[in-house]
Amino acid sequence: MSGEQLSSKEYKTSIPNSIERPKSSRVNINNLLYKIRAEKSREKRENYVFLGLVVSVLTITGIIASL
Repeated sequence: MSGEQLSSKEYKTSIPNSIERPKSSRVNINNLLYKIRAEKSREKRENYVFLGLVVSVLTITGIIASL
């Protein structure tokens, strides 16, 4: 049977459990605040890493230029 012969009744898609909405309609504000704090912490860490890389490149360039 080819794909063209399938009717819409025979072709069903199932929604994975991870996409379905939770049954409770309440939002826990503590979870939202935790996610925001974690995201800010991650951004701050990324900024420090980027700053470290820039300072390292400038230091290495200065050392090479002074030779």
